[in-house]
Amino acid sequence: MFLNDAFTFFCNFRIEANKVVCYAHPDAPLIEDYRAGDMICSECGLVVGDRVIDVGSEWRTFSNEKSGVDPSRVGGPENPLLSGGDLSTIIGPGRGDASFDSFGVSKYQNRRNISSTDRALINAFREINTMADRINLPKTIVDRANNLFKQVHDGKNLKGRANDAIASACLYIACRQEGVPRTFKEICAVSKISKKEIGRCFKLILKALETSVDLITTADFMSRFCSNLGLPNSVQRAATHIARKAGELDIVSGRSPISVAAAAIYMASQASEDKRSQKDIGDIAGVADVTIRQSYKLMYPFAAKLFPEDFKFATPIEFLPQM
Repeated sequence: MFLNDAFTFFCNFRIEANKVVCYAHPDAPLIEDYRAGDMICSECGLVVGDRVIDVGSEWRTFSNEKSGVDPSRVGGPENPLLSGGDLSTIIGPGRGDASFDSFGVSKYQNRRNISSTDRALINAFREINTMADRINLPKTIVDRANNLFKQVHDGKNLKGRANDAIASACLYIACRQEGVPRTFKEICAVSKISKKEIGRCFKLILKALETSVDLITTADFMSRFCSNLGLPNSVQRAATHIARKAGELDIVSGRSPISVAAAAIYMASQASEDKRSQKDIGDIAGVADVTIRQSYKLMYPFAAKLFPEDFKFATPIEFLPQM
């Protein structure tokens, strides 16, 4: 009986490049039934694997629970950035008299099992994860920021700098390398570090790791700013065109891409039915009203050349605000 079951099981699947697939539909994705521990072909419903080990969390745990009882029996997930993959022993809180000495001090301490290096990394990774959660960054950026911090920490390149400042700079670099840049002000808003200190660490990390980041352009912020302002796609396309043409005509040389993007959004919105004030745009872009006005002043005389040809004006160019 056992041999027949084993033969049937091996006939149902084959392994290609260390991957379990259905023998009849090798390209079909497999569905995992976590309750039964089965892997099922999404095309024909054939069970191609059983007794699959669930590598997810055993319990949901919350940091603000007051009971102090951790129901998990397996510890945290493996982290390759920590020494030993973080497969260390975590001692739970003592509950009986045998857990304390005559002075009431716990006999078993977790601090002895975690090295100072791993402790610093764990705290930095936690800080990066917290900052990323506050501005809704995906896990790919968090992983890249963790790797950057690990390289800096192992190289001992930024001695004397606070780990929180290094972590903030690593998150800023990771955002730019992943093509979803954030401004220094946005990182500073979710961090405990000043903008100036994050900027210093940013330059030191690029020099220490001999890496680089792509230059920021107006297109990197346009879709996010317009979405946060609730502007339609027609205004976003017009603002993108205005900012690009202003750069090609060398109208706004010396201005930061963020201020140019804000001024382009202001010009496009004022020409449309969905108007936004300088203050509304400045709050979203993180720039002052006067900064938007200065860039808008440079762009206004060339407004006829900046708008796309198919743009539908609700307000003609000659009636746009003059600064």
